[in-house]
Amino acid sequence: MRPTQACAQLTVIIPAFNEEGSIGRTLRHVEGAKGYLQVRSDVAVEVIMVDNGSSDTTARVAAAAGARVVHESERNIARARNVGARAAHGQILVFLDADTILLEGLLWRVVEEMADPRCLGGAADTEYKPASQVIHAYLQLWRWLGKLTKMAQGAAQFCRREVFEQLGGYDETLFMGEDVDFHWRLRRLAKKRGLRAVLLNDVRVIPSCRRFDQWPLWRTLIWTNPLVILAFRRRKQFWDGWYSSPPRENRREGTR
Repeated sequence: MRPTQACAQLTVIIPAFNEEGSIGRTLRHVEGAKGYLQVRSDVAVEVIMVDNGSSDTTARVAAAAGARVVHESERNIARARNVGARAAHGQILVFLDADTILLEGLLWRVVEEMADPRCLGGAADTEYKPASQVIHAYLQLWRWLGKLTKMAQGAAQFCRREVFEQLGGYDETLFMGEDVDFHWRLRRLAKKRGLRAVLLNDVRVIPSCRRFDQWPLWRTLIWTNPLVILAFRRRKQFWDGWYSSPPRENRREGTR
């Protein structure tokens, strides 16, 4: 199916903090996905990287890779996502994590789904590839439980601009789990209106596992547990160790 002109433009929004070691690779994959899309449609794509107060060369690397860089100094990923949405020109918004690999067909599948006016948005499934088989099994367990509870992470989420505005964007009082909260609200709105919110299983994204590969098992089990996230998601200080210090391999791209 060829998407219609109703999908006039799409904006990819990438919030980033000290991601000089990952953002270039992520943007190369975005360019690959743009090329795949534009061979099949006339949908214009813009890419925005929101520099969320980085102290490294993240902004410079992103600009050199062709992304439009906007800045938000207040350290809050929900706020960074919202700032990117306000700067976007597209009628379809795609939110992507800065350390995530996407398949080249992802943007095409988003446009294909959004060509249906009944579709409000959705997310892509995730495929984690940690070094530890124990962590892999643990993340797979939460992935399948997440599917049962209609939970979708923000590694790759998308929606119509007007729907984003109706939902009030991402909740800036949440310092963890803002992506899951947004998807749940999107699904509730779709259900209320008799419309659709989708989960793309055929074009999974691959989030970085650098934290899980470097952390002790106990730390991963605590900080990725949805019950812990639910209990402490509004306490900024609790998540300082998650966001404040990028793993060592993230300092320079190409050091992996």
